[in-house]
Amino acid sequence: MNTLLFVTDLYYEAKGRTYYEEDLFLTSRLRESFALTICHPQDIHAFEKNYDLIVIRNAGPVAHFKDKYWSFRERAAANTYKTYNSFNGKGDMNGKEYLLELTKAGYPVIPTIDDIERIDDLPQVPSYISKPKDGADSIGLEIVSFNDLSSKLNAGERSVLIQPFIDFEYEVSFYFILRLC
Repeated sequence: MNTLLFVTDLYYEAKGRTYYEEDLFLTSRLRESFALTICHPQDIHAFEKNYDLIVIRNAGPVAHFKDKYWSFRERAAANTYKTYNSFNGKGDMNGKEYLLELTKAGYPVIPTIDDIERIDDLPQVPSYISKPKDGADSIGLEIVSFNDLSSKLNAGERSVLIQPFIDFEYEVSFYFILRLC
């Protein structure tokens, strides 16, 4: 594998960090091992056939280009493009349903619900976070009180997640692990 298409939006704004600086650092390291091109999510179609691997930075930079992103995913599946992040795994590229699964399975994660019937599964804290299942980097995120939780969880819709509020500076969004033989 020699060529890599790195898909990101260098102008994407994320809460608490300068995204393009992360992109530039990541691509500078990746460039040591690959012939690399940086591509905006709206332009994937023009380049996708010419690369050994297509890296979609994460769900954030494609969040504002959902039609282009989902169209690419369909083409990637039909053409068996090699991609990272994977579209068949558990992770934000496929929404945040995995947070519910981890909570239900009893893993040590931030308790997460999407159903008002499960409100007792959350600890009682001063504030909670409401966020869309398919959101990224605080898009659509709201801090709400316990009394406002029921208004965020529409019966049957289940498109919003609720978690206890934890005041993070920001979440880690990308790891690059180089395996040396």
